[in-house]
Amino acid sequence: MARIGYLTVLDPHVSTKGEMGKVILTVLGMVAQMERRFIKERQREGIERAKKTGLYKGGKIRLDHRLILRLFEQGLRPSQIAAELDCSRMQVYRVLKATKLPRPLEV
Repeated sequence: MARIGYLTVLDPHVSTKGEMGKVILTVLGMVAQMERRFIKERQREGIERAKKTGLYKGGKIRLDHRLILRLFEQGLRPSQIAAELDCSRMQVYRVLKATKLPRPLEV
């Protein structure tokens, strides 16, 4: 295993060098993972409350799905559509999949 390096924080003194550093990194990683779960849980609870009060409308649609379908029906390939709309091919594929169209093959 290649050693990438280590980090030393001066105040309070903490270092990721050596065996104790591995323990510190493991603990900090676990704390970060736990905090991320707490954030997601609070977000889910907030969305559920907003849905109950009728305030939640869902995420904003960033791409015009009808335009993607129209361009696809005109014969443009997903990579051409993505370039035209300045988005990723994966986004185009997701829109096409959501409309139950067969996934076109890239040429």
